[in-house]
Amino acid sequence: MIYKLIVFLFLLKFSYSDQSFLQKVDEEELLVLIRNEKFVVVLFTKPNCEACEKLESALINIREDLVDSLNCWVVKAENSYLVKLYNPTKEPSLVFFRHGVPLLYDGDINEDLILHVFSDNKDPIVKELSDENFEFLTQAASGATTGDWFIMFYTNDCVDCQRLQARWEAVGAKLKTRLNVARLNKKTSAVTARRFNVAQVPYFLFFRLGKMYHYNIPKHDVPSFVSFASDWYKNAKSEKVPIPKSPFDDLVQQIVDLLKESTLVTGLVIFSFLAILVFAIYALRSKSAKPKEGDKKYKVLKDSTKSEKQKKSK
Repeated sequence: MIYKLIVFLFLLKFSYSDQSFLQKVDEEELLVLIRNEKFVVVLFTKPNCEACEKLESALINIREDLVDSLNCWVVKAENSYLVKLYNPTKEPSLVFFRHGVPLLYDGDINEDLILHVFSDNKDPIVKELSDENFEFLTQAASGATTGDWFIMFYTNDCVDCQRLQARWEAVGAKLKTRLNVARLNKKTSAVTARRFNVAQVPYFLFFRLGKMYHYNIPKHDVPSFVSFASDWYKNAKSEKVPIPKSPFDDLVQQIVDLLKESTLVTGLVIFSFLAILVFAIYALRSKSAKPKEGDKKYKVLKDSTKSEKQKKSK
C-alpha cells in the first residue's frame, strides 16, 4: 500500500509538472492526496462549464507560485461526488486543504486574490472551543478583551455540520482581522450548549460586548455569515450573555432537556408515575386525617352519632 502511494504521488507530480493544464484525479486519488499531503488545492469542475474553464485558467497561471510558496499540489476533480461536501452550489468550486482541513475559496476569479487567500491561510482559522476553555478564551459573560466571537455549534454525526466546515473556514478567513470565528461540539461540550439552550445543530451565536445575537437567517452561505457578523447583527434581538451555570442549575437543565426530548411513550410513563405518586400522597393524607378510636375527635363523632340515633328512635 505504501509503495503504491509513493508511486502514485511520484507519477502525479511528474505528469503535471510540464503541462499547460491541471492534472485530473479521481475520488480515490484525491482522498489519498488530502490524507497524506500538507497542502492540496483542488478545482472541482465539470465539462462544458465556462466558469470552470476560467477558474482553471487562472489556477494554471499561478500554479508555479502556489507550488513554490506552499509546496502544494494543484489538481482538478471532474464530476466528483465529493464537491457537495464542500460547496452546495457545486462546480466550479475551489478548495484549499491544509492538513486535511478544507477552506472554500469564496471570491472573484482573480489570480492575485486567490494566491493571497491561500498564502495567508496556510493554517486552519476556526478555533475549537470546549467546556474547559470557552469562558477563558471568549470572556463572553464579561465582554472583556478577547474581541467578538462568531461560534458554530455542531456534532460529529450532523451531516449538515460537516458540509459547513469548508464554508465556516472561509468565513474565518474573511473575518480573522476583525473577530474570532470558532466552533463547539454540542455533545462533547454539553455544559456550554445547555448554558445557551442550544437544542439543534448546526446553530450559530454571535457574541459582542457582553451581548449575544442568534443567527436565525436560513441562508448558510459565506456572504450571509460575513454580513451578519459585520453589521447585520444590529437588526437581530440582543440578549445578555448568561453566566456559567452552577452544577445544580446545570443538573436541573439536564432534567428539563430530557423531558423535552422524551418520546410520547416516555412522557406517558412519567405522567403515570406522577399520577400514582399524587394519588399515594392523597391517600396517605386522607388516612391520617381520619379519626381513630381513642382520639377526642373520634369520641365527639361517636357521641354525636349516638345522639342522632336516639332522637330517631323517639
